[in-house]
Amino acid sequence: MKLIIHGGFFSESATNQVTKKAKQDALAEIATLSYTYLQSHNALETVSYAISLLESNVLFNAGLGSQIQSDGKVRLSASIMNGKTQKFGGVINIQDVEHPIQVASLLLNYEDSVLSGEGAIDFARKNKYEYFNPITAQRQSEYELKLNQQNKLGTVGCVALDASGHLAAGTSTGGKGFEIPCRVSDSATVAGNFANDFAGISCTGVGEDIVSVALAARIVTRVTDGFTLKAACDKSFTELKTIDGFAGVIGITADGQVYHTDSHPYMVWASFDGNLQVFN
Repeated sequence: MKLIIHGGFFSESATNQVTKKAKQDALAEIATLSYTYLQSHNALETVSYAISLLESNVLFNAGLGSQIQSDGKVRLSASIMNGKTQKFGGVINIQDVEHPIQVASLLLNYEDSVLSGEGAIDFARKNKYEYFNPITAQRQSEYELKLNQQNKLGTVGCVALDASGHLAAGTSTGGKGFEIPCRVSDSATVAGNFANDFAGISCTGVGEDIVSVALAARIVTRVTDGFTLKAACDKSFTELKTIDGFAGVIGITADGQVYHTDSHPYMVWASFDGNLQVFN
């Protein structure tokens, strides 16, 4: 059993050691709790659990404390994919919910597996996800002062391999901040989140770049075709350079390979396979 999580890119991590340490500590705690949870749950359940914890932590740009779009509203996107069944569930630009990853998980049980906007909100309410305001005082202040550069590349994600050898991947984001209302990122697409029987990948970075190269699906396809996880990531990131892309990924394969790579430093992530590792 293995698990890896990420907290996105954080530009201030290079200079603000207090913030950097707080994020590392939070990831360490969440990775430990999630690995314990994995002992008695499957990969899919664990991914939803881990990302819910990340969404509840104001240090990360997903769920609570997400970035505010240019019209003053928070719109969240999240997805989850079951590697065993190849079923994908996602919500795009959903508002006023606490855990978009849980709403995305519910959609795995429906034929219509990706919902957006008002339809996603209605679906959440019908499934007893009550109103929740994710805007924190800090995010409101940043919005009012247009201080949208800090943390703008934040996204959270998780990939898990369970005791049965099954994989799942999930990703959740609060956007980049001050974007055009209803802009769609990679997080609720197979470009940013993908899993099958061979590998699972969660991405973070500039969503438009990740979509342009179909990054998560491209890496998993290469692993399926016989590449090691590192080789699949390295080749895909070489191709990302042709568009000067900005991205980072975490991944696990069915045979237990765990890997992280990024195009720029300061992606914060943690892994747990019995031993905890935390990196930035």
